Amino acid sequence: MKSEQELVRRGKKDELVSKGIDPFGHRFDKDAYSLEIKEKYQDVSHDEFENINDVYTVAGRIMFIRKMGKASFFSIQDKLGKIQIYISINDVGEETYGLFKTADIGDIVGVKGRVMKTGTGEVTLKCLEYTHLVKALRPLPEKFHGLTDIEERYRRRYVDLIMNEDAKRIAFERPKIISCIRNFMDNNGFTEVETPVLTNLLSGAAARPFVTHHNTQDMDMYLRIALEVPLKKLLVGGMEAVYEIGRVFRNEGMDPKHNPEFTLMEAYLAYSDLEGMMDLTESLFQTIAKEVYGKTIFHWGENDIDLSGKWQRISMVEAIKKETGIDFKQITSLDEALKLANEHQIEVLKHQESIGHIINLFFEKYVEETLIQPTFLYGHPIEISPLTKKNKDDPRFVDRFELFIGGKEFANAYTELNDPDDQLERFEEQLKEKDLGNDEANDIDMDFIEALEYGMPPAGGIGYGIDRLCMLFTESESIRDVILFPTMKDRK
Repeated sequence: MKSEQELVRRGKKDELVSKGIDPFGHRFDKDAYSLEIKEKYQDVSHDEFENINDVYTVAGRIMFIRKMGKASFFSIQDKLGKIQIYISINDVGEETYGLFKTADIGDIVGVKGRVMKTGTGEVTLKCLEYTHLVKALRPLPEKFHGLTDIEERYRRRYVDLIMNEDAKRIAFERPKIISCIRNFMDNNGFTEVETPVLTNLLSGAAARPFVTHHNTQDMDMYLRIALEVPLKKLLVGGMEAVYEIGRVFRNEGMDPKHNPEFTLMEAYLAYSDLEGMMDLTESLFQTIAKEVYGKTIFHWGENDIDLSGKWQRISMVEAIKKETGIDFKQITSLDEALKLANEHQIEVLKHQESIGHIINLFFEKYVEETLIQPTFLYGHPIEISPLTKKNKDDPRFVDRFELFIGGKEFANAYTELNDPDDQLERFEEQLKEKDLGNDEANDIDMDFIEALEYGMPPAGGIGYGIDRLCMLFTESESIRDVILFPTMKDRK
């Protein structure tokens, strides 16, 4: 059932057709954007415009109309902002002015006009030519309210971008951030590559997959949950420094920090290690902060995050000891670890019955949300890091770090495991966990084992959640704010 406004607009569309005007327009050549014009003339006084005859052609969506008798004001919005238009029957003629008077908020029009400044000091275009381009058949939401239903904001992102300046700001900032990342990686000797989205095996992360079916081959396949394994194969092939920015898919819940499909960047650098990845990460974040934003402090959530200087580096067991007084370096008995978990009301599932898993459960309960300023948390238990090289001083732990900011994980890095026999043993342990009910455990990837048998150089590797990174830099609370079209339930 169409609203009264929609019926009126469709009637106006039919009137345009009867006058020989295409309601949905054609090519229109413009030569300027609103912001460029306003910035150029904002400091020019009203009187000085008597000697200025600069003419510009702009196009955009009508966002405001004040219709008067023989002269009116309206504003149009293009990708950079809004600009006011003054239109008079004396300048455009009776027929064109009559056409303008039928316009509605939301219509898209073209204007050729001479720049001027009103008595109130607003840079304005005095319309010399007015062109109808597109009739909007639906009205925009009310000016001061926009889309008040949060779900509808994300579902109808196109309306959100029209009405919400912050949504548009984020939409344009995200590509700048990603462009800066690419320039940084390229300038540091990395090569950007592309690897398959469809895979036969689960590997590279602990996550539930989306399953699809290849009809020709008559076999089930997965949408990738990580980028790791094919990139490490490229290190075997001698590419030495590679990265990929791409979508990955994890069949998990949705909340303000998670979307089932998200953008990940993984990078691998031959002959590097964990320390090298820490240095790379600090430099990357600080480069984005300075080159895209010109500042190093960002307000995220309830905290001011300072990205400058050297970031804190602390091991997982040290961080747990700091918060609880328990030193898991000294815990060698599973029974003792289980007893500690029970005393601290930590549930341990069947596949988590190991000291390493219990250490991680303590970290998640007592430490994770306390890591507000940028922190490299290293020294993860081997049980939760199946693709990582053992620490040479204590093989119960691996050379891995996670970057935490604002109590949330932003990156995951490793000194990469390149021993094929050790890797096969880790895969076999993962299969045991799968049998115990861990549906996030990895498969055995024998092709990857074979690649490692040809020899992969010592390397550092890291994965960054690009969406969460964009949340920090755009100071956004929800991952849905930085993904233009997040996963949504069907409209009821």
